[in-house]
Order: sequence, then structure tokens, then C-alpha cells
Amino acid sequence: MSLLIKGGEIVTGAEHYIADIYCEHERITHIDRSIDPPAGAEVINASGKYVFPGFIDPHVHIYLPFMGTFSKDTYETASKAALVGGTTTMIEMVCPARGMSAAEGFRLWQEQAAGKSACDYTYHMGVTRFDEENAKQLRDIVAAGISSFKIFLAYKGAFGIDDAELYHTLKLAKELGVIVTAHCENETLVAERQKELLAAHLTGPEQHHESRPPRVEAEGVHHLMTFAELTGAHVYIVHLSCDEALREALAARHRGVNVSIETLIQYLVLDKTDAERPEFEGAKFVMSPPLRDKRNQPVLWNGLSNGEIQTVATDHAPFDFKAQKPMGRDDFAKIPNGIPSLEDRVNLLYTHGVKTGKLDLHTLVNVASTNAAKTFGLFPSKGAIQIGADADLVIYDPEYRGKISAKTQLMNVDYSAFEGWEIEGRPDVVTVRGEVAVRDGKFVGTIGRGKMLEREPAHF
Repeated sequence: MSLLIKGGEIVTGAEHYIADIYCEHERITHIDRSIDPPAGAEVINASGKYVFPGFIDPHVHIYLPFMGTFSKDTYETASKAALVGGTTTMIEMVCPARGMSAAEGFRLWQEQAAGKSACDYTYHMGVTRFDEENAKQLRDIVAAGISSFKIFLAYKGAFGIDDAELYHTLKLAKELGVIVTAHCENETLVAERQKELLAAHLTGPEQHHESRPPRVEAEGVHHLMTFAELTGAHVYIVHLSCDEALREALAARHRGVNVSIETLIQYLVLDKTDAERPEFEGAKFVMSPPLRDKRNQPVLWNGLSNGEIQTVATDHAPFDFKAQKPMGRDDFAKIPNGIPSLEDRVNLLYTHGVKTGKLDLHTLVNVASTNAAKTFGLFPSKGAIQIGADADLVIYDPEYRGKISAKTQLMNVDYSAFEGWEIEGRPDVVTVRGEVAVRDGKFVGTIGRGKMLEREPAHF
């Protein structure tokens, strides 16, 4: 199977030029100004379109038991949605409950994906408790090709770990060369504020923000930075939402802490007024950390543009509005958290970032692909257009105009947070290791073609 992409405007994190790309045996084997089609090769005309390296979403939840229910996507539905949106690699969070061992959790999450994904994937291994047994199992999981952990400084009694566990997790990560991704909120402040608000009969979705305001997130970041500084571990802040938290992270980076920062597409284009919509409509927009005041959006866009923030993810966690979000109708603390965005991330970044001048094309590629590949041990197989790289390519049509709608999305959820929003541009053709998985914006790929990517520790 071979593929020749002709005449596209190739855009990477550092380069921008017009050339042909020839792919065979799942990899890019030749890039030149003009390549004659070899016999039997499929030829795609990319003239007038951008050719990007496949995009990487470094933070998704496909299988997620949460708040007494389960997320709606399967690897089949999620990988189709990812590909149509230009994402060719997903990194899923393995989130075992505290009562489940790391080995059990890793096995369970692998079972959900095996033979069912149309795109490539890998994992961040959740550390929801730390003891001698789990430490041994975590070593085995790293040896099996998982070079990143996930910890929660929130969700007390569920996924959250205490300070002793945090310290020893970071020490183990430093020893093994593993990066630790972290949800940063002060769990005690969240728990106490939830109690106070509910006792005052303040129960609506808009109160979710009041239970975990920006300072609560900033305190979580500050806490993690102290532990990272003392252990020397490389840490990665997931879903950073606000100026206050960013300031804490940058102050730590200034004093030498090895910290990478992720924000989400939701924080860049939505704000807390969405979660304040009447008639429980705000529940569609409940996630943690919450959507923030609009004043934070320029801070985050600027952080991406100037390199302070490395990646844009989705924290994709799909829960139905009609059947699942109402679990918290009388108690905002019981609303399943998540704003599904896996399918929309790249188009929203292009429409609201590139087209408005907030980001250039190189930054788009870096924050949505290359930086994640470099951070999580996938580069240069992923996140690059060069000889020897996996032939994961997105031929992007900047002339396309359309609208987002739950009626047409492939994500298995009954609403869109961006219903009716106009997009300028979309992926026209998407390939997974040289096989066309999206054509004319429609999924045409192979379920089960996606493989689990094994990664080597970085030994920071």
C-alpha cells in the first residue's frame, strides 16, 4: 500500500513549503518538489490545501467510570470522531478507583481499546494510590511502554492521593524517567466549599465554579510545584484554566522546576456564563476546573502564542445531557463532569486561533501535535513530516465552511457545546500510517487498525 500526496502546502512546527509526500510501508519515505506517481500508488491532489502532521490529543477519557455512571464513547466511536477532526493519536487517562490495583486498571483500560480503535493511542497511567504493591506494578507498566503517570490533587476519596503518596509517586517518576501529569486543585477547599454551598441551598450548575474558583486551582498548582521542586520530577499540568494558576506555574518554571503546561480548547472559546445558562442548560458546560471568566481567554491565547503553554487538549469526557447530567439536577456536585470536544478541537483552534490572528500556523501545529509528541516520547514518529515518520497526515481545506451540530457529530453524546457554531476549514483527508481514514471529511477508515504506542522513558 503506497500513497502520494501532491502539491500540498506542508506546514510543520518549524517549516512551511509546497512539496509532494510519498508514503509506503506506513511511513513517509520521500519528500520532494515533484514526485512521479509510482505504479499502483494512490494519488491525492492536495493543491490549495495545507498538509499538517497528524494531530495528537494528549488528554482524553474514552472509558471512564465517574460519579456513578460511565462515559458514552467507545474506542470505535471516539476514534472515528478523532480522525474526522484531524486527531490521529489519542492519549487516554487510565483512572482506576483507589480500591483497584494499577495492574488491574491498566489491563481493564487496555481491554476497552484492543482491536476497536481506528487511530493510534497510548495511555497516561493513573496513580490513585501509592503503596509497595502498586509501586512494583507501576514499574512493570513503565517497562511495558507507558512513560507517563496521571495523578489527581482533587476528587478526595475517589481518585485523589494524599501528600505522602504524591511525594513517593514523584520520586518514583524521577527515578524511572517518567513524566507526571497532574490535575491541580486543592481537594480540601473544594470539598468544604461544596458543603457550604449545598447547605445554603445553592445547588445549580453555576455553583460548580463557586466551589472551585481560580484560587483553588492556583493553590493546587502551587502545591504540585513545591513537590516537583523537591523531588526533581518532570510534571505536566493538565487542563490549566486561568491566569492565577498560570502565574504559579511560570513562577516555578522561573526557579527551575521542570513543568509543562496544557490548556483546553474549551477554556479558549467558552466561559463561565455558559455554565450559568437557565433551565439546567448550564449542566452541559460543567467540567473541572470550571469554565472561567472571559478575562482569562486572552491570557491563555497569549500563553500559547509565546510558548508559555505547550499544548491544547480536550479532556474529552462525554456524558449525555438528557440521561446523565440530570444526576446532579438538585446537587451540582453530582453532575458528571465533561464537555465533549474530541471532534472539534482542531477546527475550533483554526477558526478561533489562526483565522483571528491569535496563532500562526506553526504554533497551531506545535500546540496541537508536535509539542505533545515531544513531551510524551512519540516524536519524531508522530508530530512530524519528515522521512521515516509515521504517515499520519491531515490534508486541511481552509476554504471549507460549515457548522458544528450534535446531529452530524460522530462523538457518541446527545449534545454539542458548540451547537450551531460556524467553522472555517476542516480536515479533508486524514491518514493513519499511510492508510486513508477520512476522505471528503467522512470516516472511511478501518476499525482495529489503531495500535497502542509503546514509549520509552525520557530520563529527564
